[in-house]
Amino acid sequence: MSGRLFLGVARSARGFAWRDRLGPSREGVAAALSQRLGLPDALARLLAARGVGPDEAEAFLDPTIRALMPDPRVITDMAAATERLAAAVERGETVAIFGDYDVDGACSAALLADYLDALGVATIIHIPDRIFEGYGPNVAAIDALAEQGASLLVTVDCGTTSFEPLAHAGARGLDVIVLDHHQAPEAPPPAIAVVNPNRQDDLSGLGALCAAGVVFMALVDLNRTLRGRGFFAGRKEPDLLLGLDLVALATVADVAPLVGLNRAFVRKGCELMRRRGRVGLAALCDAARMAGPPRPYHLGFLIGPRVNAGGRIGDAALGARLMREQDPAEAARIAQQLDQLNRERQSIELGMVAEAEAEAMASLGLDEQGAAIVTSAEGWHPGVVGLVASRLKERFRRPAVAIAFDGAVGTGSARSISGVDLGRAVRAAVEAGVLVKGGGHAMAAGLTVERARLGDLRAFLEARLATAVAAAREGEGMEVDGALTARGLTLDLVEQIERAGPFGSAAPEPAFALPRHRIADVFEAGESHLRVRAVAGDGASVTAIAFRSAGTPLGDFLKARRGEVAHLLGHVGIDSYRGESRPQFRLIDAADPAAQP
Repeated sequence: MSGRLFLGVARSARGFAWRDRLGPSREGVAAALSQRLGLPDALARLLAARGVGPDEAEAFLDPTIRALMPDPRVITDMAAATERLAAAVERGETVAIFGDYDVDGACSAALLADYLDALGVATIIHIPDRIFEGYGPNVAAIDALAEQGASLLVTVDCGTTSFEPLAHAGARGLDVIVLDHHQAPEAPPPAIAVVNPNRQDDLSGLGALCAAGVVFMALVDLNRTLRGRGFFAGRKEPDLLLGLDLVALATVADVAPLVGLNRAFVRKGCELMRRRGRVGLAALCDAARMAGPPRPYHLGFLIGPRVNAGGRIGDAALGARLMREQDPAEAARIAQQLDQLNRERQSIELGMVAEAEAEAMASLGLDEQGAAIVTSAEGWHPGVVGLVASRLKERFRRPAVAIAFDGAVGTGSARSISGVDLGRAVRAAVEAGVLVKGGGHAMAAGLTVERARLGDLRAFLEARLATAVAAAREGEGMEVDGALTARGLTLDLVEQIERAGPFGSAAPEPAFALPRHRIADVFEAGESHLRVRAVAGDGASVTAIAFRSAGTPLGDFLKARRGEVAHLLGHVGIDSYRGESRPQFRLIDAADPAAQP
């Protein structure tokens, strides 16, 4: 990360330099956007800082699926997959859908089943139990699906590395189609089609799609194939766009990059969610006490965790079932169950994170040396280790692994930082014999390891990731989009900024500084959150929230500076409560104005 310091902040409370995202070379572009297109200055600066010029601005501000989606058959094996699915539709076969136990898997399974059901095709959805079955297809489940009459097995958000189970499916007489997005080995598993834009022989350039995005593209091609065969003569075609709410939720929850086609998926999916047409999703929004129109923030931090809670510590099939539920009463019951499971998950997570952070600090030492963190414990809940790894990654700013051991073997999850491909490292560890199994993508992976090889795993990751982690950490910093005052933080400003969204992975949410605001009060709110009242020089005030900051360097700084002036950095949004909307400031960092060079 380069660029001039913003407000002169060379080292913040969290140890970052603040840098102006809009470098001098793009200031002219911002001016052109404002003058030629009549865009507000704040919006023009956001677009220019993200590489958008006057010629691309209109398309960027209104991303459409029609303009951004290529022919689905650019993905390897897509034609073979949809021709086989079309045959299953025409012959009235029973189709088994095997999904992953996370949000992407649940949404992918529901998306495919909704379409096939609309055509009168019988479907069986199987979501494996995370603890008893583990990730991906397994022999016992395949046998059960075959005995229920399935002749075609479609795996969604899994299957790319499932060589033995898929070979068994073939032996049982099931044809297999894989619709996935995880990193793939050199050779695909045995199947009629392995549709995965991250296959090594795929040239589509669509590797940013989550599994639900891949499924949506497959349905577009399947619909076109059936139309070409005359299947819809005398019958209505399903409305594919009604599945975009599921694609949007999966894209955000799976932290897929919000670039290109994914931007259109999320923008249009959020617009669709406003209509509350999907009974189960509307019920979950209510259970999560979501206020205001759906935004990516809600999908990632309110809805996604509740769907995931079923797969982590409860019934893994609840998410997919809720997405397809038509009865409002039953949908409300399932949504409340997921909400309760999420509260239980949060309680379990708190204890595990405390243990993991203590182990991480001991292993890194006072000077925090090391490319990666590997923590483990006997008896940790295997469904929560991914969240623990994520918290460690955020706290220590390096790739992190958390492993739950049950005897001699442990199952774990890993999370990475931007610029470090952890999924590739995990695949390499499997090939080197360090791990029993493992896979994933650049930012997240799952793994199984023998206790005796735990030290080997630490050494392998240190050697494999050291150079990439050093480069990523050297470029660390907080990019700042501009300065505001408490009085200038208005709903109109927030709405202007949101036009440049959706924001998320690879599309960073704009960060704004409140320079030299006095920290009038700091108090705890909920589990480890802090609320801060900041007052500008003209007397205007804003109440900000710093999520999960109690006991962190940021939280300690805020409490120590009560009554004093500080630079505050955060994201802006809209807080809706009881029908009223007000601007929100979510604190992510702070700095002492007097401590800067």
